[in-house]
Amino acid sequence: RLLEAAARLIAEHGVAGVTMEAVAAAAEVGKGTVFRRFGDRTGLLMALLDHSSRQLQADFLGGPPPLGPGAPPVERLRAFGVAVLYRSADQLDLQLAAQPEPTRRYANPPIQALRTHITMLLRQVEPNADCELLAQTLLAYLDPAQIHHLTRQCGMPMERLEAGWTDLVDRVTRTAPTR
Repeated sequence: RLLEAAARLIAEHGVAGVTMEAVAAAAEVGKGTVFRRFGDRTGLLMALLDHSSRQLQADFLGGPPPLGPGAPPVERLRAFGVAVLYRSADQLDLQLAAQPEPTRRYANPPIQALRTHITMLLRQVEPNADCELLAQTLLAYLDPAQIHHLTRQCGMPMERLEAGWTDLVDRVTRTAPTR
């Protein structure tokens, strides 16, 4: 009920309209209930993103290729980045508002899952590389703040970011796309 109320508030007023007080009022519960369940506003916003994160994980762990198993690792890595780019663009305001403080950002379980997936794919392509560090570098390209800067502040179209991701993957993995 709390998440439904928060989602409704976002649809009606944007992310700025989501306060713990507003969610409590919309869900017809006490403010303490919201704080006990989510801790703070960031926890509430993170819970809203959780469903989308789970769907993305299901897609790259067991969905159809090229995002899911069955495609070569480089194709999967290209498809993964594109999926994350568009998911982030669709939820950009919510993702920016829900980002944990910098000291907790990279320990966030959904981010850890993305990094682990990238690392696994890189190890299949470049087993002798520092795949953990390369995964961090690739993940930085997919950061919501970076996407916000490039799309909204620099005016770059998503197609350019998609092409940039593919180019970056090809350079890191020393491969050429199969087109």
